[in-house]
Amino acid sequence: MNFNDRLIDLRRKRGLSQEQLGYELGVSRQTVSKWELGQSYPDFQRLVLLSDYYGIGLDELVRGIDVGDVRALNESDKQISSIYADVKRGKEAVLRAWRAFLVVGGVVLALFALVVIYGVSQGSLFAG
Repeated sequence: MNFNDRLIDLRRKRGLSQEQLGYELGVSRQTVSKWELGQSYPDFQRLVLLSDYYGIGLDELVRGIDVGDVRALNESDKQISSIYADVKRGKEAVLRAWRAFLVVGGVVLALFALVVIYGVSQGSLFAG
């Protein structure tokens, strides 16, 4: 939502006319109309008055951003990144365990093969 639409929305939610809002801010109805049509913008002093009047921060008023939402979103991004990092570390640990299992299994299989070959060559493996 752009700035002028946000002004219209805020004013209407309060049930105010342009004239009433103008009175609260010390400007004319025509000035409020120009702001809402996007033909002009309030000066900084009026922006501060508007944000105080509506009980919102300047960021939310001017850019439509609630600083608390940005902080919460940033915190969510950190949590998601942390989860991905944990999953990656878990995958790496499983891969290391799998490799270790394959190495140990290969060594055991090689030893077993040597025992079988030695027993066959000695003729005592199947002798009873």
